Amino acid sequence: MPLSDQTLTRAEELIARYPQPRSALLPILFLLQAEDGYVSPAGVAQVAQLLGLTKAEVGAVATFYTMFRRRPVGKYLVSVCKTLPCQLRGSRDISEAMARRLDVPLGGTDESGMVTVEEVECLAACDGAPVVQVNTENYERLSEEEALELLEALLRDEVPPPTFAADGSVTEPSTAALHWRLAGLGDPPAAYGGTSAAAPEAPGDAGPAPDPGDRS
Repeated sequence: MPLSDQTLTRAEELIARYPQPRSALLPILFLLQAEDGYVSPAGVAQVAQLLGLTKAEVGAVATFYTMFRRRPVGKYLVSVCKTLPCQLRGSRDISEAMARRLDVPLGGTDESGMVTVEEVECLAACDGAPVVQVNTENYERLSEEEALELLEALLRDEVPPPTFAADGSVTEPSTAALHWRLAGLGDPPAAYGGTSAAAPEAPGDAGPAPDPGDRS
């Protein structure tokens, strides 16, 4: 479904940050994905109208970047690295075991809509191979058994701390919360899986938008 009226106010806030409306395309797509779960054809049309672009221009960007989804994903997106260092440490066995447990092909989502599992290219943490990400936070040096324990926790809607939790790393509580934050809107509200009880602020609540002409 297209962006709600409430979310459109946040979209206008994002657009006001840039000298040209089209420059807000990436954050707007993240915002759309936070609300809709993916970049839908209806969403592409709405974003195009909002930014004064063609649907082809919006679609070209949405299909170029792998972080934008063309179909809904689960609350937890589990990404298993498939490049050589991780494969040598058993990542293919991990991804196949997870897919079997969920009874879905790689890239699929379990029936409850809780978990999507996929294989991805290098996650830039080869010293931690094999690497599994949950909503872009790393879980490193996992055995197949440990990876399945992680999966079972996610299916129970529990989020174990990531590898670098002691250094401040926190796994986002949902893909919606992740995409809200990636849009540049800060802490996600409860409606998007965040911990804040407050509703999303209107643009005026966050203070005046920056003047595009101000280069200070």
